[in-house]
Amino acid sequence: MAATQRILDFLRNEQPEGPCLVVDLNVVEENYKAFDHAMPGTRIFYAVKANPAPEILSLLANLGSCFDTASVQEIKMALAAGATPDRISYGNTIKKQRDIATAHMLGISMFAVDSIEEVEKVAAAAPGARVFCRILTDGAGAEWPLSRKFGCEPAMAKDVLLHAHKLGLGAYGISFHVGSQQTRLGAWDTALEQAKSIFDECAALGIHLQMVNLGGGFPTKYLKAVPGTNSYANAIHDGLAKHFGNAIPETIIEPGRGMVGNAGVIKSEVVLISKKHVDDDLRWVYLDIGKFGGLAETMDEAIRYPIVTAKDGDEKSLCVIAGPTCDSADVLYEKTPYALPITLSVGDDVLIEACGAYTTTYASVAFNGFPPLKAYVI
Repeated sequence: MAATQRILDFLRNEQPEGPCLVVDLNVVEENYKAFDHAMPGTRIFYAVKANPAPEILSLLANLGSCFDTASVQEIKMALAAGATPDRISYGNTIKKQRDIATAHMLGISMFAVDSIEEVEKVAAAAPGARVFCRILTDGAGAEWPLSRKFGCEPAMAKDVLLHAHKLGLGAYGISFHVGSQQTRLGAWDTALEQAKSIFDECAALGIHLQMVNLGGGFPTKYLKAVPGTNSYANAIHDGLAKHFGNAIPETIIEPGRGMVGNAGVIKSEVVLISKKHVDDDLRWVYLDIGKFGGLAETMDEAIRYPIVTAKDGDEKSLCVIAGPTCDSADVLYEKTPYALPITLSVGDDVLIEACGAYTTTYASVAFNGFPPLKAYVI
């Protein structure tokens, strides 16, 4: 989504100094309502890590959202925003036992696991809690695929949940994540097939799972068109009906990028335009924000943000785009150069669109002395 008029008015009126993110809460609300309308029987657990701005969390809490959290601090943020403990999941599969105990003390009763070892920590620190087991997926079709760091092989999930059951925990369900910025509508089908198989295996042992956590992966629009929320909802519904028949389990989703990505725009400034040799046709355009300022998802050029200038009507040529820090890794787009106006000049502002997710949280504290990315929520 292009910058909203509210964002443009804010930038014109306030003229904030330095690079900054501006998030329009109206867009976040529209996104939440779209998910809620498209998947009325599914609970929405916003992935706090995408953008934990208090204004966003408070808005979503008031709209009825639940929250997927990755740490005790995120749990406290969700509680401060008005969410009750029953609306919060501790969705990280890598947790210190003392953090599990703190979460349990705060009233959190639903935890993600993907190993017997993690189950034992939850059983010791949060007796009687519910756990869901995360399984691996291949992430095919995702622009920001997830690694094998999280989740176990589906064949192992039964044993993880059986161990939880034996230790007095509630074996609640299965979760998976099909990869961030997932553009393949059928991505959920295979994972749902595997989830149903695990449901059946557990049922044969007398353990009746109740929930499938469909994870995140819902995209935002960058340079390429992506399917709409209703298309994903229909594909997921078809997968559930195909594999679970009339015995549809409880379902939850964990949108992060799909909830806030298109709600934010970064204002940046051109610091330098240069060439590497006299006859080079390729310009290098250096901005006052780069990988370490919040644009970490340009790693391997996985996420290609829309970039807008006031001179876009002029002739364009290909450029390498880089950040301002003294690190050679701080190059945003080089393998596939970016077309920018040939009239672009030092001091010009550029707008980097669809930056509402995974920017402020990825920004370094003070690499090279540059301050963290400023953020304004309007």
